[in-house]
Amino acid sequence: MPGYTITYFPVRGRCSAMRMLLADQGETWSEEIVTGENWLGIKDSCVFGQLPKFQDGDFVLFQSNAILRYLGRKYGLYGNNSEESAMIDMFNDGVEDLRLKYVTLIYKDYETGKDKFVKGIADELKWFEKILENNNDGQRFIHGNQISFADYNLVDLLSNLEILVPGCLKETPLIDAYNKRVKSRPNLQAYLQSDAHRKLPINGNGKTVIYPPLLPLLPSPPPLPSSPLPPSPLPPSPFLPSPPAALSALNLHEEN
Repeated sequence: MPGYTITYFPVRGRCSAMRMLLADQGETWSEEIVTGENWLGIKDSCVFGQLPKFQDGDFVLFQSNAILRYLGRKYGLYGNNSEESAMIDMFNDGVEDLRLKYVTLIYKDYETGKDKFVKGIADELKWFEKILENNNDGQRFIHGNQISFADYNLVDLLSNLEILVPGCLKETPLIDAYNKRVKSRPNLQAYLQSDAHRKLPINGNGKTVIYPPLLPLLPSPPPLPSSPLPPSPLPPSPFLPSPPAALSALNLHEEN
């Protein structure tokens, strides 16, 4: 049995970066899934009444960034001294600033704010482009020569932005190359290609569609001869899950 347990809703959400970190470090973990039916029964036991919850044996921790920092210290992903740790904290806070704008869009302003958000993505990413450029000409990580917990957080967010706005990283070539380079790390790549990751919806309200990037585009079939019978409906794709209405309500109890 793995020593780690993640308790969360059946989405990627705030747990995606910590899952990526664990997978990249060669770790395994178990998942306890929370649904609308059992959420009210455990809410009062959660610090701040929110998820995710992370267990390392008997040690229990809440708040996604506290969990990332804990894992960062445990696996040497937090710099080599206090100054490097402070820089990594600073960059991670910048990731969180952009993530909060994304979360606000997805859960509150999607219909009225998407156009403005999309137009501003390039300007938001230019800050991270400059950060990468100042560190080994963008050829390594967000800080220093070793991956940190902030890299997993940033790459997770970049993946969400790519799905929301395909091609949005092209205006920041260092960010684009960095994103691909981190995701090509063998353990992490294997996890990102697994059903455990790919079949989870990103958010709890269905606003961000998950495209199946690993499936090749197939040529369109030739037109069928006319038929008096109506076409049969296609079965739903496992990579485009539609979360139930009850799940949408759970986003109010997820970290924002």
